[in-house]
Amino acid sequence: MSYDFDLFVIGAGSGGIATARRAAEYGAKVGIAEFDRLGGTCVNRGCVPKKLMVYASHFPKDFQSASGYGWTVGESNFDWKTMITAVNNEVDRLNGIYQRMLDKSEVKIYRDHAKFIDSHTIAIGDEKVTAEKILIAVGGKPVKPDDIPGVEHTITSREIFHLQEQPKQIVIIGGGYIGVEFACILNGLGTEVTQVIRRDKILYGFDEDIRTQIQEQMQNNGIRIITNKPALNIEKLDTGVKITIKGEQEETIVADAVSLAATGRIPRIENLGLENTGVEVVNGAVAVNEYSQTAEEHIYAVGDCTDRINLTPVAIQEGRAFADTHFGGQSKQMAYDNIPTAVFSTPEAATVGLTEAEAREKYGDAVKIYRSKFRPMYYTLPNMQVKTLMKLVVDGNTNKVVGAHMVGDYAAEIVQGVAIAVKMGATKADFDATVGIHPSSAEEFVTMR
Repeated sequence: MSYDFDLFVIGAGSGGIATARRAAEYGAKVGIAEFDRLGGTCVNRGCVPKKLMVYASHFPKDFQSASGYGWTVGESNFDWKTMITAVNNEVDRLNGIYQRMLDKSEVKIYRDHAKFIDSHTIAIGDEKVTAEKILIAVGGKPVKPDDIPGVEHTITSREIFHLQEQPKQIVIIGGGYIGVEFACILNGLGTEVTQVIRRDKILYGFDEDIRTQIQEQMQNNGIRIITNKPALNIEKLDTGVKITIKGEQEETIVADAVSLAATGRIPRIENLGLENTGVEVVNGAVAVNEYSQTAEEHIYAVGDCTDRINLTPVAIQEGRAFADTHFGGQSKQMAYDNIPTAVFSTPEAATVGLTEAEAREKYGDAVKIYRSKFRPMYYTLPNMQVKTLMKLVVDGNTNKVVGAHMVGDYAAEIVQGVAIAVKMGATKADFDATVGIHPSSAEEFVTMR
């Protein structure tokens, strides 16, 4: 049978675009559909604009540090509108780059919603196309908890990038990395922040030392954290929202503008017409095997819509592995062990490999922990009580480093390099034999005893 395309990609986020371009490089005829902006969540409402806001939030600390080095810093003022306009202008620029990359790769772009008519036929607006292979890469979307009365009056991480005025006071619901990052961003920019979480600590699933270190520093920075899932009720006011919190005691907070629901994300697979195919959905996500293949043998899925590991670089690598295998004559499979990740909180955190708890469950008493906590040199002259934490988790049976964790400045930059060593199976002896760069914080990873 003859098809319009060798590959059709539904969703032009990071994973979808990477797959489409790689397949086209191998000579495949490729089409891609996107009803929203090119680049997906990461470029438009996630990693990129968020990281730019993180940079903005760090300047007050930098101004404070400068005085310890002899600089006189005058009065400083922050203008939210200037920042948010610049951030969104950068997002616009990146969208243009993605458009040009797809055009250069000769990938045909359809700017409308795509829906399966049958397993080989897709409707995009009023047009229908057929494809030999189809890749679903529609990503995810934020979800609000349905057990909070008045939650419809909150915004999510999607809308915060378009606020025209800075909230003076905000309540953030959720203790995951999105809630933590925005709590730190807004606190750094001068907003009064209260964060309400369901457990006793933020960042469930991360190493316990990381959770403790970041939470303590957030509280030291002035963020109020209310723990153990207090009951919430939200009411809309003319001037903002009223949040009633029922924990050990009942209290009311009036946020002048918004409250942010950062309680997780779900795959964005509604209205795809999956019922017209053999694709299976399990727990709200597209079910795939180790090769990203669905129950329909010629339909594949990558990224957050599969709900495996929801990270942009993972979606990109999954997509490229698919394209290499099916159009490049190479058999590649995505490996999900030792994937590094970061939390762009203040202080920043990064991690790769097993947490201490995971290692102890796997290796028992053979686990060895190496830990270092210190004040970096940068903060000595300003006499600021800012601590960095570094931690190695080692399997004593083999002496392999099975986990590396850090909280502190440039954690993501440092752990990215450490992740290579962990991925290659480096031992603690290999770390010890590596000469440190002195003076640096990073050298602690090779000097811990």
